[in-house]
Amino acid sequence: MPTNPLFGSKVTFAYNTIIRAHAASSPSLALSLFSRMRRAGVSPDHFTFPSVLKACSRLQSGLHLHSLIIKLAFDTNIYAQNALINLYGCSGLVNVAFKVFDEMLERDFISWSSIIACFANNGFSQEALALFQQMQLDDNVKPDEVTMLSVVSAISNLGALELGRWVDAYISRNNLVLTVSLGTSLIDMYSRCGSIEDSIRVFDEMPHRNVLTWTALINGLAVHGRSKEAIGVFNEMKETYLRPDHVTFTGVLVACSHGGLVDDGRLIFKSIKSKYGREPTLEHYGCMVDLLGRAGKLEEAFEFVETMPYKPNSVIWRTLLGACVIHKNLVFAEIVKKKIHQLDPYHDGDFVLLSNAYGEIGRYNDKAEVRRSMREKKIGKKPGYSVLHIDEEIHEFVSGDRSHPESEEIRNFLVCVIDSLRDEGYNPHVSNVFHDIEEEEKEHSLNYHSEKLAVAFSLLRFKDRRSIRIMKNIRTCHDCHGFMKHVSSKFNKEIIVRDRNRFHHFRNGACSCQDFW
Repeated sequence: MPTNPLFGSKVTFAYNTIIRAHAASSPSLALSLFSRMRRAGVSPDHFTFPSVLKACSRLQSGLHLHSLIIKLAFDTNIYAQNALINLYGCSGLVNVAFKVFDEMLERDFISWSSIIACFANNGFSQEALALFQQMQLDDNVKPDEVTMLSVVSAISNLGALELGRWVDAYISRNNLVLTVSLGTSLIDMYSRCGSIEDSIRVFDEMPHRNVLTWTALINGLAVHGRSKEAIGVFNEMKETYLRPDHVTFTGVLVACSHGGLVDDGRLIFKSIKSKYGREPTLEHYGCMVDLLGRAGKLEEAFEFVETMPYKPNSVIWRTLLGACVIHKNLVFAEIVKKKIHQLDPYHDGDFVLLSNAYGEIGRYNDKAEVRRSMREKKIGKKPGYSVLHIDEEIHEFVSGDRSHPESEEIRNFLVCVIDSLRDEGYNPHVSNVFHDIEEEEKEHSLNYHSEKLAVAFSLLRFKDRRSIRIMKNIRTCHDCHGFMKHVSSKFNKEIIVRDRNRFHHFRNGACSCQDFW
């Protein structure tokens, strides 16, 4: 072991350099080097731990190093603390990360960026945005691109368009460069918040773009029902000599599926191998199953699944089951349900889909049997809920729930709205209500779906609002889809619903999906 302090510092520097070089690309090797450093008796310094903890973050391991950092008195070092926040965030230990942040004697922009990213990446989007607001009160730090990427991600998860536009303006006011990464994130954010027009605007403003940028716009156009435009952007991208990757192909195939563009989809799927020399992934095959199924080509879709080079998983079969239900083909639906049962026997959505299929053709005894089977297997149906964003406030509604403080007033108003819509031709779609009960009771069950409650609340409390924006956790049902069309016409409102699959833009009695979803 060297005794010369100067020599020792040089050895530490050498270890630090090589550990830092491997921390991102070869994290296991970086940790091995750190272990060798410790065995050799070489003392780490405040430059050592940030690189070591970065390697740990990549591997989501090494939490025990915190005690060593405390033992060696580096626990108040800002570089080590920042790295610890990142490590705990990558490991999902949000509370511990915040404890480290809260106890810091000083903070820099990396401290703030790390804790905001920690909350945003672990699903605490509102908390991440609250921290961003606090950060702005600290005159000693200014957000950088990394900070804003986390903020934009948090807004994307919330679907808060007004807040997204504020952040977009904030980026411009603070002269932050619209880099490829930041611009691409904004395109995705606007798309997920329901404004594809803003996505297109950001895309047009970007001085440089990469494959991810083009793909983000293609995906956005696809889920907003602008399928032909998505294909047009895909063709434009090819003219720039950028090669589409597997995510790009997925996006454009989804566009074909949502628009019923079967021939375009077939050509694009074939080109993956014939033109670009790539093997289509399982996800690409799934997109083709969805495309054929939605278009009603069930026999072709079934044969496609049976002959694909991959073993079909439950997602592929579930996609086909959904198509069978849409087209009321019980023969195929029952066959496909058995296939799924062998792979994933306890998924609630499969039982609900088959139950709905029976309800569509009036086989209520079979429908009741499916529900009974769910109860026996203790499989619960995921409750539907909708989130309404207005003036940076969030209002949540759960189907059939009375917990909202204005529940009775909302329900009474909703009944009035439904009654007024009957004069406009609205008839509740009751086939998917549980079983063979009286029509009045069926309609009562449909009346209080979460998105209807959200719309009623918005009409009641925000009469001056032109647009109503709703996020829903499950696929919107046929009845609510028809209800939204009638409301958009009668009340001259634009209603934008983001469900599990896509966006629905209701205007003047029509939907952007053209009833194909």
